[in-house]
Amino acid sequence: MQCLKDRGLSIVLFILFAAFIVGHAIAGYRADNQQRREHGESPGTLPEYLTGGEFAESVFENWESEFLQMGMYVLLTSWLIQRGSAESKDPDRRSEQDTDPRRHRDDRRAPWPVRRGGVSLALYEYSLAIAFGLLFALSFALHAVGGARAYSQERLEHGEGPIGTLAYLGTSRFWFESFQNWQSEFLAVLSIVLLSIVLRQRGSPQSKPVHAPHSQTGD
Repeated sequence: MQCLKDRGLSIVLFILFAAFIVGHAIAGYRADNQQRREHGESPGTLPEYLTGGEFAESVFENWESEFLQMGMYVLLTSWLIQRGSAESKDPDRRSEQDTDPRRHRDDRRAPWPVRRGGVSLALYEYSLAIAFGLLFALSFALHAVGGARAYSQERLEHGEGPIGTLAYLGTSRFWFESFQNWQSEFLAVLSIVLLSIVLRQRGSPQSKPVHAPHSQTGD
């Protein structure tokens, strides 16, 4: 039970993700078959839908925006301050996150890159942003590949020729799909940064203590 308690947040989030991706697949499959019937085509199978461009496009265009949001959030909160926000470092004191990890090289409890130093530490101290950057790049590429396949299929249905991934990157459709997600992600981040100045959620680490003044930054 202690293991479940210690990992409850990640377990519940994974279950929610799994439930919603299954729901996304089933609903998307049914919507795709509905469109096929409206165009006088025979319905496809679920495996055909899951391996097709439309499903890949719909999944990765959303993942792309999420990883962009989190990566930029990690970077921007490293450099920028919002006084009063629970999402910001305190502008009036040095944050523990800014401590030089090289001062803890002899700490046996420190992660091995800290104890080893050199290139390992140089990468590790920025590894969170690097990981989100790589995940964003991968999702961006898969969005482009899946989108090109879906767009090509639509063109074939209208008697036009297919296009490649690089050509699809130059279409307004690709950037429309990207920008409509990106803007919503940064609106969500802006909302929590500003709302956490004056609003509270008891028990949440994303909130200041309920009794804290509006001017207090962080927890």
